[in-house]
Amino acid sequence: MKAALWETYGKPADALRFSDADQPRPKSNEVLIKVHASTVTAGDARIRALNVPQGFRLLTRLAFGWFKPRKTIPGMEFSGVVKFVGNGVKSFKAGDRVFGSTGMQLGAHAEYLCLPEKAVMVKLPVEISHQEAVASLFGGLTAIHFLKQKAQLKAGQTILINGASGSVGTASIQVAKYLGANITAVCSTGNMKLVKSLGANQVIDYTQTDLDAISAEFDFILDAVGNLPLSRCQNMLKERGKVIAIVADLPTNISAIFNAKLISGVAWENKANLTFLKIQVLNGDFNPVVDRVYPIEHIVKAHEYVDTGHKKGSVVITMDD
Repeated sequence: MKAALWETYGKPADALRFSDADQPRPKSNEVLIKVHASTVTAGDARIRALNVPQGFRLLTRLAFGWFKPRKTIPGMEFSGVVKFVGNGVKSFKAGDRVFGSTGMQLGAHAEYLCLPEKAVMVKLPVEISHQEAVASLFGGLTAIHFLKQKAQLKAGQTILINGASGSVGTASIQVAKYLGANITAVCSTGNMKLVKSLGANQVIDYTQTDLDAISAEFDFILDAVGNLPLSRCQNMLKERGKVIAIVADLPTNISAIFNAKLISGVAWENKANLTFLKIQVLNGDFNPVVDRVYPIEHIVKAHEYVDTGHKKGSVVITMDD
């Protein structure tokens, strides 16, 4: 089968190559999926390069391999069709369209993928394309976890979204809009039209406006970039306002355990949130943003583009000819 191979930590051209790989065989309680689309997320790029926030380098090596990656096929997000089900599988059958996340098992950047029935995946309606499905996942599940569950964002509350044009940013605008919040989006000049179209009530061009000079007070500040620590946000927060730190180092994550004004941590994936996201896309409340589409053969170019830090929404990888 066609696949991307991850052989070392480093730059895309050094760490990745396109090649043939053995097709996986499903075990009992597993399904074999023909993958049609995947993504290269900012998280994929950070792990590939070991360019992770302070304090997570050691943990990343422990999780993915000390000297080199243990999992040789990267990729966490997928959309495809079930080709075969192992003994005991009851939730899926051959022919089902599915999408979801492999988590730390990786393996989504290949033509075929095996996952246990209990993995974070659900059936995909025919009204949603494979590219739309994968483009919704990273940002959508992150936004649902932090805004709907952790922050419990409510109608009428105000939120500033920093990094509003990326995968997490574009998703957060739409989830916040669905929850009824008043949204101020921060992005560059070229992305203002996009974030406005997704539901932002106000847009700040960070190339023209110094965020430190903002006088408005927000219930929440979601930082999807990593340049708005709590200390910098104090003057922009209401008395009980909170900062949601998406790209946070280990000290910030530990601080969030004790500091009531800080929300951080891992956006845990589960079938319930994935089902909620699917319904949002199906109903038109969430429109996945696809920036660029690359065939699996161009996996290096896809990572190089993500490394620029200027992608809008998601970068999609396709396995089909």
